[in-house]
Amino acid sequence: MAQVLQVHSIDPQPRLVRRAAEIVRSGGVIAYATDSCYALGCRIGDKEAADRIREIRQLAPTHHLTLVCANLAQAAQYARLDDMRFRVIKRVTPGSYAFILPATREVPRRLQHPRRKTIGIRLPDHPVVKALLEELGEPLLSTTLQLPGEDHPLNDADEIRERLDRRLDLVLDSGSCGIEPSTVVDLTGDSVVVLRQGKGQTEGFGWTLAT
Repeated sequence: MAQVLQVHSIDPQPRLVRRAAEIVRSGGVIAYATDSCYALGCRIGDKEAADRIREIRQLAPTHHLTLVCANLAQAAQYARLDDMRFRVIKRVTPGSYAFILPATREVPRRLQHPRRKTIGIRLPDHPVVKALLEELGEPLLSTTLQLPGEDHPLNDADEIRERLDRRLDLVLDSGSCGIEPSTVVDLTGDSVVVLRQGKGQTEGFGWTLAT
């Protein structure tokens, strides 16, 4: 049965953040709010927890899970950032964007796209996520909490617990955060390509929309 911790969305209680981090470190799968919508998360090195997330979402092996990072320095440990990529990400983060980037050797092969050797990186702007990442000292492996066959992510902590109770270890409830997912941006080539238009704005940046 999933625990529920009600955390203040602006000034998260340190005691509750520490408890959430303990659950992640012990192999737990959590649901938590971001600056776009609720997400599922686990420890980056925990294969069993990652498999549980893929099973909940029914994701194919080629579907990117995302590393939610505290800052660009942490992201650079897991993704290759040249000057162009660094500037693009710095311009819009923290914010509601996920970036597809070439993975470094720090990323386990099972987390990389099997052919492209890429990884998703996210730097969200949400006080609870920032506090949790600081407490963990490492990224969260994550994906949007959108169940198979549904049009929108789940956005209510009570509903999340009701529907996924025995499949989660924790619901980190910091209130509603919306149902619009992040904007997904491909930075693997020489140009910036928007794969999915979401909450993060793209107008005025000269980015190309994938067709």
